[in-house]
This record gives sequence, structure tokens and C-alpha cells, in this order.
Amino acid sequence: MKIFKKIFIGCILLASTSGFSQSFFKNITDRLYFGVKAGANYSNFSNADFDTEGLQGFHAGGIVGYKINDNLSIQEEFLYSTQGAKLKGGLLDGKDIKLSYVAVPILLKYKTNFGLYFEAGPQIGILVDDNFKSLGISSDTKYAEKIDGGASGGIGYQFKNGLGIGARYYMSFTNVTKVKTAGVDNDFKNNTGQVSLFYIF
Repeated sequence: MKIFKKIFIGCILLASTSGFSQSFFKNITDRLYFGVKAGANYSNFSNADFDTEGLQGFHAGGIVGYKINDNLSIQEEFLYSTQGAKLKGGLLDGKDIKLSYVAVPILLKYKTNFGLYFEAGPQIGILVDDNFKSLGISSDTKYAEKIDGGASGGIGYQFKNGLGIGARYYMSFTNVTKVKTAGVDNDFKNNTGQVSLFYIF
């Protein structure tokens, strides 16, 4: 009789644990969301001791987020982003310094009940390509740093159907390069403004 009681209790515990696990994972998946986004970049260098002007580019990629509650979420993006600046003056006047990154911002996002949202958080960029060598600035293929880190902040509006528009500014805390070139200070940094269209599924 005791063995049947133990089996019965074990079955109840197993069923309870299974039910809790299913409920727990369902709660997580219900809070996850995904999306896509694309838009235009306008980038330049800050703290450069040579003359530059803004360079137009683009970004595109995917979104994954987790809703903490109806208004607050944590959102991570994986974007291909082109940045850089246009040189002014000297032998390279009018030439573009082009940098391509896989940018990964991780943002705390607050969305109001009527769709307006604010976002801010750290961002890491992984260098994919640069054109320093083709410009003759350096023969070193590792002129640009592989990692670019900083912070992003933005504002936007998301409709109830998932479509949205946003504006964001990225400010780098790391130098574009550590290589010292004669006559050029190497502590210039990326700065990028973005305007995006996105869709949350």
C-alpha cells in the first residue's frame, strides 16, 4: 500500500513540475519578439585633427527583444552598418574613409501606451571591412580597430500593427585606429546618426 502511495505522490510531483516548466517557458516565449529594420546613416569622426565632413551610408538587419512588461523591454539588434567620413583638404580631398561594421546595440526601451518610445544602451561594432589601404593612408591591413564600442540613444514611434520609425545617435568611446601616422593624431572616433524603418512581428 505504501509503495502505491509513493508512486501516486511521485506522479503528482512529476505532473506539477511538467506543468510548471511548460508554463514557465510559455511565459518566456510569449514575451519574446522579433523584427527587421533598415535605414540611412549619416556619420563623421569626432576629435579628428584633420578636416572631415559627414558621409552617407546605410544599416540593415534583425531585431530580437524581450518584454519586461507592457511598456519596458530589452532589445538587441544585429545590423550591418556603414560608417566613416569624407576627407577635406590635402591630397585626399573629397575621398571617403569607409568603415563597415556588424553593430550590436543592446537597448533598454520604454514605449508609452500611445506608441512613442525612448531607448538607450551600449553598442559594440565588429569591423567587417575598411578602405584605408586603398586610400594609401597605411599599408597595414589592420589599420582600423576590429572592435568599436560606445553608446546609443534614440526616440521613435511604433504603430499597433508593428510598423515603426525611429531616429538614433551612436557615439563611440573607442578610437577608430591605434596606428600612429605621421602628422595625424589617432584618437578620432565614430559618430553616427540613423533614421530607420522597422517592423516587429
